[in-house]
Amino acid sequence: VQLQASGGGLVQAGDSLSLSCAASGRTFSRYNLGWFRQAPGKKREFVAHITWSGRSTYYADSVKGRFTISRDNAKNTVYLHMSSLNPEDTAVYYCAAGLTVVAPRKDSEYDYWGQGTQVTVSS
Repeated sequence: VQLQASGGGLVQAGDSLSLSCAASGRTFSRYNLGWFRQAPGKKREFVAHITWSGRSTYYADSVKGRFTISRDNAKNTVYLHMSSLNPEDTAVYYCAAGLTVVAPRKDSEYDYWGQGTQVTVSS
């Protein structure tokens, strides 16, 4: 599976932004998907996860209520809609896919990673 993240950019605090991650391969619907982010000088951290069926989602406490993860298996794409952005959300955002993900918040659970897209939120 190859993943291509897009949609990042420069926005102001309070704005919304949607990220997309397009995947290659015919088995996309079998994969659990996640979004992670890494800010300068910090470790990569979990943001959101959606199960292969789309029935369950998980979020980091820092984004709960502001971010929404969704998927469209017909388009082989996972989305991250971000609202009420603040400067602390500034990071490179990565999408990831894993066939068997027991602990969604651990990046080691994922098999494939996209290249990342930069999100910068100005105050």
